[in-house]
Amino acid sequence: MKIYEKAPAKINLSLDILRKRDDGYHEVEMIMTMVDLSDRLEMSELSRDTIIITSQAGYIPLDEKNLAFQAARLIKEKYDVKKGVYIHLDKKIPVSAGLAGGSSDAAAALRGLNRLWKLNIPVSDLKKMAEELGSDVPFCIEGGTALATGRGEILEKLSSPPQCWVILAKPPINVSTADVYSRVDVRNIKKHPSTEVLKDAIENKDFQEICQSLGNVLEDVTMPMYPQVKQLKDVMHRLGAEGVLMSGSGPTVFGLVSKQSKVNKIYNGLRGFCNHVYVVRILT
Repeated sequence: MKIYEKAPAKINLSLDILRKRDDGYHEVEMIMTMVDLSDRLEMSELSRDTIIITSQAGYIPLDEKNLAFQAARLIKEKYDVKKGVYIHLDKKIPVSAGLAGGSSDAAAALRGLNRLWKLNIPVSDLKKMAEELGSDVPFCIEGGTALATGRGEILEKLSSPPQCWVILAKPPINVSTADVYSRVDVRNIKKHPSTEVLKDAIENKDFQEICQSLGNVLEDVTMPMYPQVKQLKDVMHRLGAEGVLMSGSGPTVFGLVSKQSKVNKIYNGLRGFCNHVYVVRILT
């Protein structure tokens, strides 16, 4: 039997850091939503007790460093599963991009293996396991739109933002999330996003207010390191995107666009700056 799971990308509509925690993590407050750019996992059972991952992408690890591998190992250990699994990872989300591709793959592996091995693990327990794999993985278990606090694992479901086009553009650089967070000095954050205003705008389906309320404190860390990100933001604004923000720790920049007539102009304009440009929708 084969099981298929989609692993959608996420974008941060807001990302705020409140303080450095005693456990070394940062206390965050962020609103995330998923878009319809997805990896796809195909899973099938192996009789021998091993985990094998393959992918058409030649640039990702296929061993213990892969988050989907770690997810499979974790669920096997927790539920004493003696069978093996073969996972083929059809990679579409760019890596080290601020789009939670690896986290979403791990969440998809947990969901898929729960079905493949008929373990009947409730969502709440899948999220607990997800916390052990990474801060974005619990959100990726259910997806949708959510306010995430703590280190990202405390989730409050929100209604979906109003439907619009999302244009994603990733410059030809990779950014280490750990490196960016290690450079954050909470005392030097100039402007914190207004999470409550953005949350209300989403609940009220107020597209213009959403665009005005986007904010990501990591831009002030990533952009001086990688000026291409600031350049990409400026170009996207100039081409007419209504709300523009860096997602996560970067380097991907997204633009929210309400009118289809603008989409091709922005897409074609961005193709001159980077190869990775996608036109997607918010997943409702």
